[in-house]
Formats: sequence, structure tokens, C-alpha cells
Amino acid sequence: MKSHTVRTYKSAEALAREDQLAWKIAAVAADAVPLDADVVEMIGNRIIDNASVAAASLARHPVASARAQALAHLYQPGATVFGLPAAKRVSPEWAAWANGVAVRELDFHDTFLAADYSHPGDNIPPILAIAQHCGLSGAQLAMGLAAGYEIQVDLVKGICLHEHKIDHIAHLGPSAAAGIGAALGLPTEVIYQAVQQALHVTTTTRQSRKGEISSWKAYAPAFAGKMAVEAVDRVLRGEGAPSPAWEGEDGFIAWLLGGPKAEYRVPLPAKGEAKRTILDTYTKEHSAEYQSQALIDLARRMGPRIGDLSKVAGILIHTSHHTHNVIGTGANDPQKMDPKASRETLDHSIMYIFAVALEDGGWHHERSYAPERANRPATVALWRKISTVEDPEWTRRYHSHDPREKAFGGRVVVTLADGRVIEDELAIADAHPLGARPFARPDYVNKFRTLADGIVTRAEQDRFLVTVEHLLDLKPEELTGLNFAVEADRLGPAAATGIFDWKPL
Repeated sequence: MKSHTVRTYKSAEALAREDQLAWKIAAVAADAVPLDADVVEMIGNRIIDNASVAAASLARHPVASARAQALAHLYQPGATVFGLPAAKRVSPEWAAWANGVAVRELDFHDTFLAADYSHPGDNIPPILAIAQHCGLSGAQLAMGLAAGYEIQVDLVKGICLHEHKIDHIAHLGPSAAAGIGAALGLPTEVIYQAVQQALHVTTTTRQSRKGEISSWKAYAPAFAGKMAVEAVDRVLRGEGAPSPAWEGEDGFIAWLLGGPKAEYRVPLPAKGEAKRTILDTYTKEHSAEYQSQALIDLARRMGPRIGDLSKVAGILIHTSHHTHNVIGTGANDPQKMDPKASRETLDHSIMYIFAVALEDGGWHHERSYAPERANRPATVALWRKISTVEDPEWTRRYHSHDPREKAFGGRVVVTLADGRVIEDELAIADAHPLGARPFARPDYVNKFRTLADGIVTRAEQDRFLVTVEHLLDLKPEELTGLNFAVEADRLGPAAATGIFDWKPL
């Protein structure tokens, strides 16, 4: 990997295209280096992982709404939508939108955390939609997905967005555009313009993940994927983009990030170097914010030692700056302690999550968020005894570049009413590649089987999994098999009418 320094340049300074971050990203995407076998294996795992979460979320209101919007844009050849028959195709940007919401709704797919946050699996819906629409092979799709993951992870390693209250989809738009370009085999010039355009239109604020968190949290990555499709389409027609997007005097770094004097260092593969960063990412065993994964596992371990939870006087979680300030009491969000809060808000409350995991000995993607569960008096009482504090050592480990040191968990100190103290700590989730039970293909298959149970027929599950196993050999007409169909009654109630299917009152 080569580290690239990125900073602002005045308009009077000549910054050659080849020295711009967008060009360097495009050059990586256009470099068709053969994929390593373990990378192909992990791409298949993440296709299964996305499908797992999509199956479990099909009937949820935001997913139904996005699917209804997509169905107002039927198109041939088009792309498939989760839950619908393969013959029902929609315009690819709307397939990216509908499938992106289905994948993101439960906050239950893969993650990568470094200088910033990311869910790199959000790259899959737009790149797969384009592959289906444009008649690409499984091998071409895999090339695109490897590039999408590579660029997003590299951006997340080098540029922090959240400290400037910019949402992490500002890294996803460029990575998805680069992945689409790689899948299509586009030249560097075209990908360069598309990456800049995607950055320009997907830079939004972090209010989508603050306070009263709404369903937009699930829509935001889908929006970035949709914009990436449109950016590539526009550039293919000969149009340009704001340039240089990152380094410009009035650009991204100068006014939305660290300012004109800030410097960032983004690692990117050298020419001819394999794209392998998908192997740095990790999925979730539990349907909750990633910083809570290890703490759920820790609660599961500590519960039997604590015993009667009504005897708990207080629980203090020593953790990183990220966890304390985003999902802990350091966020100063009263909604994180509110039993009537939305599912999206509870997902970002480690106090709620730890209380429920202690009581239940685990976590469930639906039952743990149910209103009756959140309003249980004993839960509320325990919940309000939990607080977080930033520990410099956990912050240091959170930002460590050494995978053996990097940590996303914390140390928990439980004080009982009689004065006894019970302590334990866990650095990484059990399912993490370095955890107690690292996820491998059988675990991804089991996750899919579990979440699809009662929604996707067993025969359809089998067909989907067999298709993934033959990813590199898939012919263009076989890419529709990377979706699944369900009976209409599994799609939930019909979505409300909107602009696209408006009927006069």
C-alpha cells in the first residue's frame, strides 16, 4: 500500500489530475488485478450477509416504502429487487435504492471502523444492480465489489468525517462509483469524474444519526448508492464533475473537513497490487451498532456472575471516545434513555443494549427492540443505572493500526447494592476475525438460514446459496440468482401512495 497526502490547494496552484485523490482512486479501480481466492470467498460471504438482513427486513415499513418507489420505475433490462420475482425488473438506480434500504434497515451487516465509520456492504446493492442491468458476468461483478470495498476502507482509514459532523456516506458515494467503474471496465478518466460527482452529491450531515434517529439512517446509504449510479451514467454521457473535489480551494477538505491547512493520508494499493481490504472488515452477530457487539458478548458472559440484577447499584462502562460520545452517555442525548425512543435510537444507546443483553443473555433483531421490551419496568430501572466514560487506553486501542491491539469493546464495572464490585472486559466481538468465534462461510449461511426462516422458502434459500458458491462462473443471465423471491404475503402491508404512484384525490 502507498500512503497519499491529501490537502487543499489554492485555485492558482496547478494540481495535476494525476496528483488528485479522485484520480488516484480511479486508477486503483481501473487496475484490473486478478482477485485472490480468499477475497472471492469473502465477497460471497458478504453477498450472503446482505441477503440475510434483507430477508429479515422485507416487511418493515421503510423497506416497503423504498420497494414501492422502485416498482414505480419498472425497466428492462433493469435489475432485481429483494423479495420480488427475477422477471420484475426496475431501473438500476432504483434497485440500488430499494435493496440498499433493505440491507441497511436492521443495522446488521458488515462494518469497518478506523478514522471513521463504514458499512462496506452498502457498496453491494448499487454495483450488483449495474451488473444485472448491463449484462455483466459474476467475475466482473466480483471485480467491482472488490474495488468498492477497497476504496471505502482506504478512505475510512485516512479521512475522519464524523469529527466534522459529516455523515459517513460521503465515503460511500465515491467507493460505489469506483466499484461500478471497475465492474464495467471503464477508463480512469471516466471513473475519476464519477468519483468526484458522487462525493459532491453525497456529502450530508450526521444529524441523521443524532438525537431522534429516523428511518433516514437506513435510506442514507441507499441514497449514496443511487447517486453513484447516476454519477456514472452522467459522466458516461460526456459530462464532468466539480474538480478537484477533495483538494479544491472551495472543496471538501477546505470547508467541510479540517480546513485549508489540514492534511490527510489515504492508503491505496500500488499499481498491480491486489485489492484485499474486504478482509479487514467484519460482520455483526447481533443486530445493533458495531461498538455494542463486544459489549453484548460481555453482558452475555457477565450476567450469570452478577445474578440478581435488581441488586445492581450502578454500571460504568469504560470505553473509547467513539463509543462514549456516539452511543454512550457522552452523546448527551436524552432520547438514548427514553423507553419510547425509536428502534433506530435504541440501536444507538449502549445503555439500553447492555441492560437488555444482561437480562436476556443475548440479543434478538426484533424482540430486543419491541416497545413492550423497552418499556419493561425492570429494564428501565437497570438501564438508568448504566453510564459510560471515555478511557484514553480504550480510545488508543480503538484507533490502533495494529489488528492485534485494535479494540471496539470496553471494561465494565458493576457495583452491587452490598458494595461488591464485579469487573470484566472484552476488546473485540466473538464473531470478529480475531475473536473467540470468527465468522466463516458456515456462520454466514447459518445467519441467512436463521433470518430467512419463515420468510424465504427452503428451496429458494438453497438455490440462492448455490448461486453464490459459483460466483466467478456466473453468466450474465445468472446474476439474477443473487437475489431471492418470496410469497407476496411476506412483503408486509402495501406501502402508502407517494408522488410516483399518485392518484387524484
